[in-house]
Amino acid sequence: MADEPLPTASPPPAAAIRLEAVTKRYRGQAEPAVDALTFEVRPRELLVLVGPSGCGKTTTLRLINRLLDADEGWITVDGEDTARLDADALRTRIGYVIQEVGLFPHMTVADNVATVPRVLGWDRARIARRVDELLELLGLDPADFRYRYPRELSGGQAQRVGVARAMAADPPILLMDEPFGSLDPITRARLGDELLRVQGSVAKTILLVTHDIDEAIKLGDRIAIVERGARVLQVDAPERVLSHPADDYVREFVGSGAALRRLGLLRVRELEPGRWPALPRTAERHVVRDELIASGRPAALLLDEARRPWRWVTARELERGGEPGSEPGAPASAELTPAATLHEALDAIVREGVGAAAAVDDAGALQAIVDLEAIMAAADLSRPFERTAHGEEAGLVVS
Repeated sequence: MADEPLPTASPPPAAAIRLEAVTKRYRGQAEPAVDALTFEVRPRELLVLVGPSGCGKTTTLRLINRLLDADEGWITVDGEDTARLDADALRTRIGYVIQEVGLFPHMTVADNVATVPRVLGWDRARIARRVDELLELLGLDPADFRYRYPRELSGGQAQRVGVARAMAADPPILLMDEPFGSLDPITRARLGDELLRVQGSVAKTILLVTHDIDEAIKLGDRIAIVERGARVLQVDAPERVLSHPADDYVREFVGSGAALRRLGLLRVRELEPGRWPALPRTAERHVVRDELIASGRPAALLLDEARRPWRWVTARELERGGEPGSEPGAPASAELTPAATLHEALDAIVREGVGAAAAVDDAGALQAIVDLEAIMAAADLSRPFERTAHGEEAGLVVS
């Protein structure tokens, strides 16, 4: 009997975006802004292009969506040569988010988000549904934000609206140019979590530019490290970049403390939750005290009526009582999302000052209590790191 042929492996999916030997020169500059750049972004991947300021990252994005034309080389989107496509038609397939947001100041949030669908001729009912869907997806209550103007938004809210506008026509590809760079660190971290949550729901192909290696480690399925001229030095999974840098430049760019940076590879949702007492704020003090003493923990977490973290209290504070009308303990202020990294969790724990911090769901209700022991166990460097895919849900049980 003749041997049966071995099954052939399925070919890898065609790149969603591919650049081949792409070069771009600006008049009056001796060196190319982009020099023979070659790399690809896989379908439904979040790839982060990371490198120092002025190394050609923004120019690369502008070449992809034909805001600039390449001098040499070629670029394909879903296998089609972009030079042969109508530039305006190409841009309807690609959402573009920039650091400055660029919302139209005279238009409401809803009108800003609806810009591209209106150009495409969508009817009013479809546009209204899409606007509300996206605002909801990005954590902005449509009833509250639909008719606001950009001047009435915080920086983080405006950035969310910018992302919603880029996604309005449901493009398969998003280009994001330093989208959180102008925000404060706390808002920046929260929007990074929000991006990962949204990506888990919609699975777009995303090429994101940043100069921040920690942000790249947190967000990227893969990271492309580039130097001046957008020359790619390494394209790899974040853990590979940290543990096996391709050369001295990458090693220097990643910097010292790579072991600590590996805390950015794991998420709060992947931890074994700590066993800390968490009780309603209406519980009698002696009940809270008894549970706290039995737990052996230094503090208990009190929750409000919606199970949102309210205050941390110690046994001594419960015994003291305090002035009439005063509340025991200290506010629980450092809340984490399940998508937060262990690096962010460690920072929150230090800020809380009790050895733990609360992880909450989208409504702010407690999901788990994260402590130093859990982080130390997860970050045991003697074991290999296993990274949960972006957007994957994992249950967190509140003790």
